[in-house]
Amino acid sequence: MGKTAVISARIDPELKHNAEQIFRELGLTTSQAIALFYKQVDLQRGLPFSVKVPNELTKKALEDARARRNLESFDDIESLFEDLGI
Repeated sequence: MGKTAVISARIDPELKHNAEQIFRELGLTTSQAIALFYKQVDLQRGLPFSVKVPNELTKKALEDARARRNLESFDDIESLFEDLGI
């Protein structure tokens, strides 16, 4: 079967640019990347990644991060590692 179907979608220009840069680094054209995504959807009978609604704790953490509230900061990498127990 020949490749004759056309996909048209509106997308944020910056997101498109950033994704296309990554495709180039991977040696893919945008059409190849889209075909790869569609093939994975077909093979897995769903999205090839987990899509979930965040729970309340995660929502609060995301809101805090976006607002730059309740963020930990460290003076050096050793202090960060110590806090993480690494």
